[in-house]
Amino acid sequence: MPPQGFDVWFVGNRSALFWLALKSGFWTVLTLGFYRFWMKTRLRRWYWSSIRPGGHPLEYVGDPLEKLLGFFIAVVILTFYIGIVNLLLMFVSFSVFESSFLGYFASFLGVIPVWFYAQYRARRYVLGRTRWRGVRFGLEPGAWGYAWRALVHWIITLCTAGILWPRMTFYLEKYKTDRTFFGSAKLVQGGRWQMLIPAAMPFAASALSLGVLGVWIVWLDPLIPQSAASFEDILGGIDNLADLGQSPLQWEAAWRLWLLIPALMLLIYGAVHYRFVTKRILANHKQAHGVQLRSKLNGLRISMIYVLGTTIAYLILAVGLLGIIGVAVGLLGPEAFLEEQMGIVDPLGDLPRWLSFAIIAALYLSVFLFWSVLHHAFVTYPLMRHMALTLSLLNVAGLAQVSQRARDEFAEAEGFAEALDLGAAI
Repeated sequence: MPPQGFDVWFVGNRSALFWLALKSGFWTVLTLGFYRFWMKTRLRRWYWSSIRPGGHPLEYVGDPLEKLLGFFIAVVILTFYIGIVNLLLMFVSFSVFESSFLGYFASFLGVIPVWFYAQYRARRYVLGRTRWRGVRFGLEPGAWGYAWRALVHWIITLCTAGILWPRMTFYLEKYKTDRTFFGSAKLVQGGRWQMLIPAAMPFAASALSLGVLGVWIVWLDPLIPQSAASFEDILGGIDNLADLGQSPLQWEAAWRLWLLIPALMLLIYGAVHYRFVTKRILANHKQAHGVQLRSKLNGLRISMIYVLGTTIAYLILAVGLLGIIGVAVGLLGPEAFLEEQMGIVDPLGDLPRWLSFAIIAALYLSVFLFWSVLHHAFVTYPLMRHMALTLSLLNVAGLAQVSQRARDEFAEAEGFAEALDLGAAI
């Protein structure tokens, strides 16, 4: 075993992934979503086998039937939990406060701990079904501990207007890493939360610039003159702007609105930069049995991959949805929905009602299917490829001392994450 370490290879081909995602997505649509558990399993096996530390591929041994049964279990539990809790909260809200708002708000807050619980359980399941060189990964039980810690950290972060976001990121990742095992080797997250502050600087700077721009055009030098005191005046000015080519409101220096575009783009870049650069920093402070991780992830490149890939995928989605609207208008007529509600005419013309709606539904599902395929091809694939190729293992002599661990059993698998739609990609 070479003492200097292992490089990580990535051998997957984008075209192979494209056709795999397209075929499995097609079967998911035909089965009204039931095949998605098999689709996710096949995609994970493809991604895992493409990542090869030291030339040895990762293995994913999850069972789609396990996922399906876990999903049903989670849905039953969540239905009971949310139903009973919502009933009690709405009863108290109407009885005490004579309003439903507090009941809905409290119901939303009640789901947040379950959301964090599902995140941890999903990670534990994926690690428990991942192997490398025949040795299993694992994650100790602790989902509820993670849930209440996440709640506390989020409250602290919100109370400090996001200043302590790096602190939350570090301690939540440390909680998960310190409970992660590769065989008998326990991973340890080193470092301090302050080391993540530089990664947050682009986002903080872009948020600050956007805030300064907002204060400038709203407070210091208002874009809308004081004469437009009512919302109706503002809407009237916008209508006249569209009809006459100019606004009677005489907006002050309206060119400043164009500054919102680069400000928002910088904000998106800062968010993506923070998300992935923190992964690099945290990875460089992880170790187990003397084996250390080393990441050379490029924040600018990963941000470009994410932004451009997401833009392509959502642009295709928007074009597809517009096309569906055009087809719907062609099948049903431009005034179909209003006339159908009033019972004036049959808007479907010569086509049977069920066939027209079946065509629209099939096109709708097909558009989202193609969006998912493009997201895999242009976002997930290049991101995983870059993260894998920039990762290496140092001081790997300690791997010789690692022994196998027992297989973790999961009654509900990733059911809660599936029911709450967490990690739907892979």
